[in-house]
Amino acid sequence: MGKKLRVMVIDDDPLMGKLLKHQLLALGSGEVTLAAGGRAALHLLTTGPAPDAILLDLNMPEMDGLEFLRHLVGRDLRIGIGLISGEDERMLQAAGQLAQAHGLPVLGRLRKPVHPADLAALLEDWQPPAPEQRNGARVAFPAEALRGALERAELVNHYQPQVALADGRVTGVEALVRWQHPEAGLVYPDRFLAVAETAGLIGALTSQVLAAAFAQARQWREAGLELGMAVNVSMDNLATPAFVDCVEGLAAAAGVAPAGIVLEVTESRLMTDLRAPLETLTRLRLKRFRLSIDDFGTGNSSLVQLRDLPFDELKIDRGFVHRADREARLGAIFDANVALARQLGMQTVAEGVEDAADWTFARRRGCDLAQGYFIARPMPAAQLPAWVANWQARLPEQLA
Repeated sequence: MGKKLRVMVIDDDPLMGKLLKHQLLALGSGEVTLAAGGRAALHLLTTGPAPDAILLDLNMPEMDGLEFLRHLVGRDLRIGIGLISGEDERMLQAAGQLAQAHGLPVLGRLRKPVHPADLAALLEDWQPPAPEQRNGARVAFPAEALRGALERAELVNHYQPQVALADGRVTGVEALVRWQHPEAGLVYPDRFLAVAETAGLIGALTSQVLAAAFAQARQWREAGLELGMAVNVSMDNLATPAFVDCVEGLAAAAGVAPAGIVLEVTESRLMTDLRAPLETLTRLRLKRFRLSIDDFGTGNSSLVQLRDLPFDELKIDRGFVHRADREARLGAIFDANVALARQLGMQTVAEGVEDAADWTFARRRGCDLAQGYFIARPMPAAQLPAWVANWQARLPEQLA
């Protein structure tokens, strides 16, 4: 498993609890605590240190797993939740959706009996919050701190590769902003993007991200690495008429062609009033920038967005990609997205390709591109050429 996680197992079956504890210790967990039910677990959370992860049985007497989740929300603890049950897959799926609706980080779902390999995979990518952030939500930085970071150019881009599923070619990257904080280290955007939007700093932030991404694309091209560049843009950007000229000017200054740039818009954040974003997106498309609708299927009016806005690309949300080979409902939604995009002449990208099964499924189902931890995590620009060489050496294995 690679990490000394503190794990709490909540299961009313003593035999199952002991079995899971044995498996966890064999995988390298640092400490495993057993709780015979939801009430006992709540007591342990009150009297002892919070675990990094909880493995939760759903069907328990006195307090079932769903009721426990509700109580856990009230305590405002950031603990990774793994759901375990002998119930059918649809029940596990519904429980997972409920936990996510409560804002709890869901690691995954396991059917009983639990296999050690599945347990290891469930815990492998969980990054527990730092001790000072363990209780409560991750603290956002104040606007003045972010303003200073922009003035000092402390924001940096990391890049996550996208590859063609048909032949494994590395076709492009997605630029993901980070804040290289002098004291806090590498800060992720969940702690400053909302602040930027609220404080009116999102225009300056996006301009810095775009300028750095475009300059990097040119550097790679000059080094013989021709890669498309995808960058996320905010709804606040799209509501500003000057944004089109800003993007066009930055691309021209960097010497990169608009056709190699993909601007990603999160579907769940598109406004009900589409007049401003419709004009901005259409003008960007007229200037030959490519447009992508991100996290497709998570908003309330997906088909309306496809009807009204000139998107070139549809990114299938990770919630419909990971485990789609094992869950019939996810597979059906994935197939429907690919078919819809194909009929509309759009390219498809599978997000959240976490393992070989996800890769194989997306490839066999006719999706165009993939990105996710199975391929690569986001990385600094300097690491990408070496990663590309390593990926190309692995291609025969991935395409077998």
